[in-house]
Amino acid sequence: MLIDFSTLDESVIKNFYGGENYTHAFMFADENNRIMHGKLTPGASIGLHKHETGSEIVFILQGKGKAIFDDTEEALHSGVCHYCPKGHAHSIINNGHEDLIFYAVVTM
Repeated sequence: MLIDFSTLDESVIKNFYGGENYTHAFMFADENNRIMHGKLTPGASIGLHKHETGSEIVFILQGKGKAIFDDTEEALHSGVCHYCPKGHAHSIINNGHEDLIFYAVVTM
């Protein structure tokens, strides 16, 4: 199945999970997964949240930032993949000087 994110409507979410500023997202969802092509502008973040029912995979396409994973800070940059397993908490923060562009997949 092909998902063309350029044909989906953009959602602009203020303070996503209590984060800073706005998360720009093109989202696809079915009964098994949510897939997002997202963007955080400099200074924006997705707030700390726990994955109770599934895991999340975040693949960084462009930019730099950091993930807070439980009590650990991880550097994010183009080409790396951040993984948050079920039962753990994380946050994504753009602390760089350009947009942080990523794909995220959340399992249900």
